[in-house]
Amino acid sequence: MKMLVLNIGSKSDDWRARRLSNFSAVSFVLDGEKIASVEGFIQGIKFPEGHLARQQAFQSVGVVAKRFGKKAKRKLVWWKKQAIPYGSLEHQELVERAIRAKFEQNSNAMKALLASEGMVLTHDLRHPDPPNTILPAEVFCDILTRIREEAIQARK
Repeated sequence: MKMLVLNIGSKSDDWRARRLSNFSAVSFVLDGEKIASVEGFIQGIKFPEGHLARQQAFQSVGVVAKRFGKKAKRKLVWWKKQAIPYGSLEHQELVERAIRAKFEQNSNAMKALLASEGMVLTHDLRHPDPPNTILPAEVFCDILTRIREEAIQARK
């Protein structure tokens, strides 16, 4: 039996794939901070607290948010007065918390995730992940799959 696959991407023809994308305009609050998108969070934490680019990234979505990260040094990320080594387990866990907040706080995002039940989630953008990414496609899809399975179990 062939498994159905949902390729997550902001330009997908599938509404679920667009909604699951970190580029989607799905706001959430993490530790009291309002963020416009997961991508905005990922890029914004690359700048120290008080930095203008940080706040601009936090309020951005899609490619606009992604562009902010190009100016960052990628040695540290900052969250709640803590400097966290870029790419560390703590950094990855922080990004996962943001992704979880997106789905926990937004019924439409959760609806899209649950509507992918039984599907294999992928994130193939037709080019390899950048070598310095902290969220490779496989890790991103594993996080979404875990959140989905937890939500399905919670409904039973």
